Amino acid sequence: MSEHNPYDIVRQFEAALCDYTGAKYAVATTSCTMALLLALAWHRPFGMTGLVEVPRFTYVGVAQSVHNAGLRVAFGDEDWSGDYVLHPAPVVDSARRFTSGMFIPGEFRCVSFHWTKHLGIGQGGAVLHDNDKADAWLRRARFDGRTEGADPRTDKVQTPAWHATMMPRDAAEGLTLLANLPRHNDDLPNSDYPDLKEMFG
Repeated sequence: MSEHNPYDIVRQFEAALCDYTGAKYAVATTSCTMALLLALAWHRPFGMTGLVEVPRFTYVGVAQSVHNAGLRVAFGDEDWSGDYVLHPAPVVDSARRFTSGMFIPGEFRCVSFHWTKHLGIGQGGAVLHDNDKADAWLRRARFDGRTEGADPRTDKVQTPAWHATMMPRDAAEGLTLLANLPRHNDDLPNSDYPDLKEMFG
């Protein structure tokens, strides 16, 4: 059996994301939508049992992430550019912003690697953050509740959890693209979103 773990490239990509953004930790996932769900689910046991406000004009997956985290969504009239906070959590939807040094301490900033974004891998996302306890939880939550590297026959799983680990091939593509990405990238436009308040009735 090979001693080489293909998921080492995911950890290398996460380290490169930290270097670029200034975050202490980066937890790569299958999408920004999943990153938002994980970040919200982490905060729920700490008193987040009510409404989470998101702009009415944003991506539908954001509202679905709120619902899937067991929370309720409220739609606000915020006029935003690049990113916005999912109040009252310190969770930031940064799907339209990705530039060097963007991380702010205390945030759970969720970024997108969709093909239309600055780091257009094709799919994927990440939670950028600086919380030691959250990092251990998030890594298990994206990996079916399992502990990375542990024998599944003896591992004790955590719940809730999802199957949301970034694939090594996507991480490899991300590393290549990130090596050539400019240090500054202007925010992407956000003028093409439908009215979620109308969609969700």
